[in-house]
Amino acid sequence: MHRILAIIERDMRKFFRSPALMVASMIFPLMQLLILGHAFGGKIRNVEVALVDSDRAGYAREVRQLVAAVGANPKTFRPIDYPDLASAYRDLRAGKIGAILHIPENFTRDAHARNRPRIALVVDNTDNFRADTLILALRQLVEAMNEPPVDPRLVRQIRLEVVELYPFVRYMKYLLPGSIALAIFMISMIGGGIIFIDDRARGLHEGYLVTPIREGELVLGLTFAGALKGLMAGMVLVVIGGLMAGVDQLWEPVRLFYLMLVLGIASLALISFTFLIFVRVQDPLVPRAIIGVLMTLLFFPSGAIYPIEGFPFWLKWISVFDPFTYTVHALRNLLLRDTGFVGIYTDLLYLLAFALVTTVATIRLFQRTV
Repeated sequence: MHRILAIIERDMRKFFRSPALMVASMIFPLMQLLILGHAFGGKIRNVEVALVDSDRAGYAREVRQLVAAVGANPKTFRPIDYPDLASAYRDLRAGKIGAILHIPENFTRDAHARNRPRIALVVDNTDNFRADTLILALRQLVEAMNEPPVDPRLVRQIRLEVVELYPFVRYMKYLLPGSIALAIFMISMIGGGIIFIDDRARGLHEGYLVTPIREGELVLGLTFAGALKGLMAGMVLVVIGGLMAGVDQLWEPVRLFYLMLVLGIASLALISFTFLIFVRVQDPLVPRAIIGVLMTLLFFPSGAIYPIEGFPFWLKWISVFDPFTYTVHALRNLLLRDTGFVGIYTDLLYLLAFALVTTVATIRLFQRTV
């Protein structure tokens, strides 16, 4: 064990001589958290909607009043009067407005005749977030118009009461677990895989192996040193990102302990996976070339930025084996739901098994270069 500790000490000393390494590895996750956290998840407001009223009679005026009320209070969209459909379509195709709300000519007549009067909504669906918000807002408006002015003696309509289990979660807070996992991955790539190959190119590994240190001890020492770096980077992101995202009760001791446990085991899994990928690589440029590919393959299928339930079948299978998936799930349970150990133990078991398998495989595949 003292040989493994000697490797850890040497690797950590070298790491602390260049603190810019850890700072650089955390800049990208923090920038991602800051920018994407504010760019997504907020309530969409003030979308410009063209209002084309071809009827201008009794019920059409009621629709206009309700539309104006939505524009004044929730401010989901801002209605703009257009004289005709042609000019509205022109601006919609040009991207100047988000949708067209058209009240047809015979709207009031159909309403009096109970002939199912209709209102047309034409949305620019190149932006699904905006389109879905507009559709939801207009559906609520139509439902409000369909309610009878006087309550009947016997209520026959079923009402849906929505209860939210947790307070409103901003997208920035939703993105935080993925950003922490990404920081660990960046450390495993920059402070683990790249250094691993650079040290081999300089002959440092051969220098270790002329001592009584064996290949397995070398791999274990480098793996544990990389896990320590990942734990340090993860805790920095937990503290800074948690304060930025507004995580409640972040300093609770039990919660911090579980967070450190998840970060340590996740770092061990990711660093061992990185070493397994690069254990036979000789060219120092290889990890620098494939870092973007690995990040895409591991980060996006993990559910860090979009629910896994929305993935196609083949992408769901990638998420099943992806260590990022279990890291993000465990961190989300601790940071957003505060579930305690009951919400993370299955993730920890998978990450431990993953780290064990990849570490054993790395030791088996480790090859001397002379």
